[in-house]
Amino acid sequence: MNTNLQESLEPLVVLVTASSHQEARAIAQQLIQQKLAACVNLFPLESLYLWEGHLQEAAEWQLIIKTTAHCFDTLRTTVIAHHSYEVPEILALPIVAGSPPYLDWLRTQTPISGV
Repeated sequence: MNTNLQESLEPLVVLVTASSHQEARAIAQQLIQQKLAACVNLFPLESLYLWEGHLQEAAEWQLIIKTTAHCFDTLRTTVIAHHSYEVPEILALPIVAGSPPYLDWLRTQTPISGV
């Protein structure tokens, strides 16, 4: 396997917040149906942040998305297309270790076309 292919199969966790459960579910369903994510967990949360110089407090939903590096660009585009925020949180974090059977399953759920 060449280095670029190995890197593209690297597992990632992507964090996205959404304004509602409905929006979070719709984004998650799109990602799963398009095979851009193997699994998406949804959790309610409270966020505090500065926006345009003012403290904001918001009830939001956190998406924890399990995917691979080769899916990230399309995943990001899909999230932006289905998101209500002007600047959605989209953060990709590498998975440095995990259960080998789970990571193998994750890779089979997010296949690279033509491989």
